[in-house]
Amino acid sequence: MATAEIFPWQRVIWQQARQSGSAQRHHALLLKGRRGIGKLGFALALAKSILCGQGDAAGVACGKCQDCYWFEQGLHPNFRLLEPEALSAQEGATDKDDEENRREAGSTKSGRKPSQQISIAQIRALDDFIYLSAHQARDKVVLIHPAEAMNTAAANALLKKLEEPPPEVLFILVTHNVSLIPPTVLSRCRQTAMPGPDHEMAKDWLIHQGITDPDFHLAMSGFSPLLALQYDERLAASHTDFIQCLCAPERFDPIELAEKLHKLDLSSVTGWLQKWCYDLMSCRTSGRVRYHLKQVAVIRQQAAVIDPVAFGFLWRNLIASQQLARHPLNPRLFLEAMLLTYMDSIRPAGSAG
Repeated sequence: MATAEIFPWQRVIWQQARQSGSAQRHHALLLKGRRGIGKLGFALALAKSILCGQGDAAGVACGKCQDCYWFEQGLHPNFRLLEPEALSAQEGATDKDDEENRREAGSTKSGRKPSQQISIAQIRALDDFIYLSAHQARDKVVLIHPAEAMNTAAANALLKKLEEPPPEVLFILVTHNVSLIPPTVLSRCRQTAMPGPDHEMAKDWLIHQGITDPDFHLAMSGFSPLLALQYDERLAASHTDFIQCLCAPERFDPIELAEKLHKLDLSSVTGWLQKWCYDLMSCRTSGRVRYHLKQVAVIRQQAAVIDPVAFGFLWRNLIASQQLARHPLNPRLFLEAMLLTYMDSIRPAGSAG
């Protein structure tokens, strides 16, 4: 389980939440914001503080009592965390040093791939927990992360519980994309927009975490500090090679590049191309480059000759590709198709197809 933590950029909203008593007055809270800014850590800290019997004046859990010990061990009888099976497996692998164990986390004991969804069975399994008496007659907390991972049946099952909320139970929903949550569920939740840090605060925090090149890590993670902290250095060499290929379109070979990259995490590779294309479009329209500051000259040169219409098609294709990247039928063919579409799109405007 992730760590309960209140990050520096969350201190104001934490104080506001605790002073207003919003967690006590509402049966369902929804924390929304972009990925990688610490929403889950904040939600866990909130749950921990509610379950702790000896919190301080700021509402922060003491970290010393029996309740805090149970919570930190993932064993608190009054707390439930609902996540997709795949996310739970990934978090378990993060704590392991063995590379083989990391690979095994990508499949269940039965050999099938872990589910990316929160199922109706997981929601129904809450019935005994929320409707029976709590341990020591205390509050109970259900944390759902990310809420958009609920399939339709699961969301409908949760809605029934939110429409007739059981007493002394708080639901905390965390979402990276609120537009994917059914409006009926949203209407039953108190929504809180979670803040992210400004660039300097994010840099300072990463330096404190031991990151020596925070600007690069932030750029490669979409300026999300937690994603920047988790930036996989093992992918750095492949990423550098990928950027070098993009910088030399005359030597760009989609088939050869797909062969080199198909064993990597496809979401990461797709994200690399999205960031590159974002900079090309941004440079074309506003003259600004956001991610690839070391390649500004190359990006300006390429942006000046691309066909905006073809590039618009490419961008829509990349959005669709990101949604498919986690479960392609054939990783090599997936990359070949994406890179071939990119190659067609970077031809100078007005050139023959």
